[in-house]
Amino acid sequence: MAGARPAAVALLLAATALAGCERGSSHLPGVSPTGPGGCPAAQAEARTAVSRAERGDVPWGGPTGGPAAVPGKTIVYVAQTMTNPGVAGVAQGVREAARVIGWNVRVIDGEGTPAGIQAALGEAVSLRPSGIVLGGFDPGSTSQQVARATAAHIPLVGWHAVASPGPSTDPPLFTNVTTDVDAVAGISARWVIARSHGNAGVVLFTDASIPFARHKSDLIAQGLAACSGVRLLANENIPIPDASSRTPREVSVLLSRFGSRWTHSVAINDLYFADAAPAFRAAGEKGSGPPFNIGAGDGDPSAFQRINSGQYQAATVPEPLTLQGWQILDEFNRAFSGRPASGYVAPVHVSTAGNSAGAMTWNPSGYREAYRKIWGG
Repeated sequence: MAGARPAAVALLLAATALAGCERGSSHLPGVSPTGPGGCPAAQAEARTAVSRAERGDVPWGGPTGGPAAVPGKTIVYVAQTMTNPGVAGVAQGVREAARVIGWNVRVIDGEGTPAGIQAALGEAVSLRPSGIVLGGFDPGSTSQQVARATAAHIPLVGWHAVASPGPSTDPPLFTNVTTDVDAVAGISARWVIARSHGNAGVVLFTDASIPFARHKSDLIAQGLAACSGVRLLANENIPIPDASSRTPREVSVLLSRFGSRWTHSVAINDLYFADAAPAFRAAGEKGSGPPFNIGAGDGDPSAFQRINSGQYQAATVPEPLTLQGWQILDEFNRAFSGRPASGYVAPVHVSTAGNSAGAMTWNPSGYREAYRKIWGG
């Protein structure tokens, strides 16, 4: 991949990426890297950051104190769609933690459509539970139902509901549980820079209908633009509910369009690579790459299976899904006790076949013991 890359083109590429995308695909012109290895300074910074994020010995850094369990509570988990492995993984963590703290949990599936999510949250409010989880959807799309919950004094805890972790006043969330989206996006881009030695042609997969996801993909594009030898070939907007039907077709088109220029991919959710695998396989692409694919969330078991077996995914930046389910219940317990949110944000991590040791999930160690001790279990 030789040739010159004028600075003006690089600036235009970065500005285009940050502008976001609308429904459909946004294809960006390919250009060639500049300088030895593309971007020596950015490479060095990326290698250091990725090495740190790949460490496996991550101790518990969350709360060690808090209120004892408040008995007899019922939580409703409203899922954006249970076909989203991250949403489903957190739901499983909530159920697991509920058995420990002694609460009841009900899951209502919004099935991935605005009408379905609105109906699911409306049903949740009508049940008058102790608390409601907004699992992976924008509260702005359910403003009437959120207002009803607030009027009924039902605490709301989000998971990937807004862009930042922690409490929110607009929308009114006791807290939002997520890793830091800037850190996740940044390490995903740095992984590409480090893995490619500063020379890459990248396809980015996102869902621009979800503000959280769109913000993440904008940040990833910004991070990639830090390296002059990395080209953003295409920014593919595929809504998550449509991923299974649209991704294989889009991947086939991308392979035909870019061929060997497509060396790496980043997706805001691992599920895109599950849906892309048949198209890669049909085109005769090796499971071990290229393209080398990294998911900037969510680190569900199927992603680990692809990574560990070398089947069309090389890495993931996993959400600690089970831990986050436990954290959600701990945050509710703080709300019921009149205490502030914990403020805990799980650390960013990169999982590969080389550091996962065959595991199918990633969570920092010690969280179960810590929460049991806090709750008095």
